[in-house]
Amino acid sequence: MARRAQPVSALPGAGAALLVAALILGTLAAVALRAESARGFGASDWAALRFTLTQALLSAGLSVGLAIGLARALARRRFVGRSALIALLGAPFILPVIVAILGLLAVFGRAGWVSQILTFIGLEPLQIYGLHGVVLAHVFFNLPLATRLILQGWQEIPAERFRLAAQLGAGPRAMWQLLEAPMLKRVVPGALAVVFAICLSSFAVALTLGGGPRATTLELAIYQAFRFDFDLGRAALLSGLQLVLTGLAAFVALRVSAGDGAGAGLDRVVRRWDGGTALARGLDGLWITLAALFLLLPLAAVVAAGISGLLELKASVWMAALTSVLVALLSTVILLLLALPMAAVVALGRSALIEVAGILGLAASPLVIGTGLFIVIYPIADPFALALPVTALVNAVMALPFALRILVPQAREILGRYGKLSMSLDLTGRAFVLRVFLPRMRAQIGFAAGLGAALSMGDLGVIALFADPEVATLPLQIYRLMGAYRMEAAAGAALLLLVLSMGVFWIFDRGGRWHAEV
Repeated sequence: MARRAQPVSALPGAGAALLVAALILGTLAAVALRAESARGFGASDWAALRFTLTQALLSAGLSVGLAIGLARALARRRFVGRSALIALLGAPFILPVIVAILGLLAVFGRAGWVSQILTFIGLEPLQIYGLHGVVLAHVFFNLPLATRLILQGWQEIPAERFRLAAQLGAGPRAMWQLLEAPMLKRVVPGALAVVFAICLSSFAVALTLGGGPRATTLELAIYQAFRFDFDLGRAALLSGLQLVLTGLAAFVALRVSAGDGAGAGLDRVVRRWDGGTALARGLDGLWITLAALFLLLPLAAVVAAGISGLLELKASVWMAALTSVLVALLSTVILLLLALPMAAVVALGRSALIEVAGILGLAASPLVIGTGLFIVIYPIADPFALALPVTALVNAVMALPFALRILVPQAREILGRYGKLSMSLDLTGRAFVLRVFLPRMRAQIGFAAGLGAALSMGDLGVIALFADPEVATLPLQIYRLMGAYRMEAAAGAALLLLVLSMGVFWIFDRGGRWHAEV
């Protein structure tokens, strides 16, 4: 049976998805075919696999375990600044990794604030490098994400259920058993799988905080195989393994989050009667205070150290900042050219293969994509001269899964509401896209563009493979300053990167919402 006519064509979206799949799978194939010989896993490879799984499991368990207490406290309490704190929970996701690491070092490092307090009372300072440092950084990044996911589950419980439980005399323990525990059984496995998948592909965190060969992730091992050994067979093997592991985690996340919800309600404001004791208020306040300190102190440390470090910045840092802005803008353009047609096809209901192509960005190694592009480009051009365009392209593909999650719901709403009317008016194709689709997608386009630009600004991945001493993005320049133990200049550059990343996100997000229908 023929498909029903639609106001937009599926061909551009299918073409974009084909390009993404060809880029990811084709570059992996290029690396594998170029390998001179295939060999089995060595001792270092097994060590990298064990460390990757260990740190991902610990990071996911701690992030989600702590997020349950924080989300419950936020669900039960109303206080001044609550909305701002919940909004702040999204900041670490767009925070450049290298900036967050500098902040964590300033707070938890050997010479950090916590270590100074411990030394003052006669205890040993903290050792942040190694497994515990990697896990600490991953918890910093993923605790807010897990909290948002679990808090959404609490907010989906209808207010009428809490009211009925209170009328039946249910205390805090009974309310937990009747309402909250069943919700957590549905939400927590998905949150665990999402955080686990994100931690599997850790690179910049392990590069800066790993502390040696015993703390090497698969992604870092791929980098070492190419950068130092030029062992393409090993790089391809490790990348294939990472692709399978991350793909399995993403599949589990989709499967376990597809269960039945908590049911419908009348959209009333939730009132809680189970947290009125002084002990409950104190525990909730403790959760919220500790979480706020954990998120805010590293940011405050970056700002405090960076203000004086701004005076230490040389021309090379400012040139790197300009390079990062240009790469971010180019990456954002590529991202929107791929994401918008793909989102339209998913909204049309022809989504299976398109969504698989979108998820590949989460599972693939950006280093292997960059290596494959290097192999393909090398016979016809100088890959090092194309380092910045290649970085922009890979950054766009890595941000594609998140952009699709932002764009698809609104695209589905627009096509469902205006599709038939536009068809009856013969408003199809380019005219529908320009007059109906894009104007009503402006807010979502701005948000997706801001997210993509901020993620690209803070990326320390492909550029670490191809950049020469004369060309660098700002994250790479910060890493070089840290390697040269010029920490004050690194702090100043980190503050500059923080301002630029948050700035491009705000400009795109605000620009999308300016006079837009939201």
